[in-house]
Amino acid sequence: MRLTRSLLCSLFTVALVPAAILSLAPAGAAAPLPDGNGVEVVAHRGASADAPENTLAAVEEAIAQDADSIEVDVQRTADGHLVLLHDVTLTRTTDVERVFPDRALDPVGEFTLDELKRLDAGSWFGPEFAGEPIPTFDELLERTGDRAALLIELKEPARYPGIGSEVAAAIGDPRPGVVVQSFDHDVMTAFAAVAPDVPAGWLFGTRPTTAELDAAAEHADQVNPSFRVVDEALLAAVAERGMQTGVYTVNDEADMRRMIDTGVHRIITDRPGVLRKVLAG
Repeated sequence: MRLTRSLLCSLFTVALVPAAILSLAPAGAAAPLPDGNGVEVVAHRGASADAPENTLAAVEEAIAQDADSIEVDVQRTADGHLVLLHDVTLTRTTDVERVFPDRALDPVGEFTLDELKRLDAGSWFGPEFAGEPIPTFDELLERTGDRAALLIELKEPARYPGIGSEVAAAIGDPRPGVVVQSFDHDVMTAFAAVAPDVPAGWLFGTRPTTAELDAAAEHADQVNPSFRVVDEALLAAVAERGMQTGVYTVNDEADMRRMIDTGVHRIITDRPGVLRKVLAG
C-alpha cells in the first residue's frame, strides 16, 4: 500500500474513534489494533433492524443509536442519478409491483429518478414507515453532514460504468470518515487511480487468499470480509500488509464479542445500538 493511503486511513480512524489508543504506522505497517472499546460501530444499510434499509429513516436511526459510521449501497438511475439501493431489482424493498406492474422485475438502472421517487420504500418494513422514499446519494451527504462517517458500497458496479468516478465527484474534497468499498476488485483498482485520497475497502465473501491480500495491499486501506471467515491469523496477515480489517454482518451478541476479542477495527451490524451496549460492557 502507498504511504499516503495508509496515513489517511490511520488519520480517519483517529478522527472516528477518539477513545482508541492509535498512532500513525510507519511505512508498510498497519496502525495498532484498537482495544475493545475502540471498535468502530458501522450501521449496515443504516440501522436496518429498526428501520427500512438504505433510507434516511434508517440513517437517522443509526445516528440515534450512536453509530460511528453508516454503510449504504449505491446504484445509478437511467438518467444518471446516484441512489441508495441494495438489490438489483425493486421488488423486495418497494411497492414497484403496484406502481409499475409491467416493470416490476426490471433492474434499478432502467428506472429514472422521478420513477423511483414514486415508490414507497418503507411500508414493506412497517406501516409507520409508509411513504419513505428512496434517497439519492446527494440527499444522504446533506443529511449526514459531519454527524456520521460513511462506508459506501458500489453495488453491482459493472452495471454502471464510471460509477466510482461519479461517487468520488459527489463526495468532492476528501471528507473525513468516508470510505468506498466493493466486492468488484477490478472496479476498486480503478477507483484507487481516480480517487487516491479516498480510503478504499475490498469486500470478500470468502476468506481472502495470500494473493488476494497482496493485490488488495496495492490499492486498498481496508479488507472487509464476512465475520465467519475471520480469525487472528487473518487479521495478522492483513495488518502485515498495512491494512485494517472490518467484518460484516454481525448481529448476534456472542459473535460481536468474539470479533471484538479477535481484534477487528470495525464491525458492520444491523443493530448498532446493541453493539454499542456490548462495547460498553
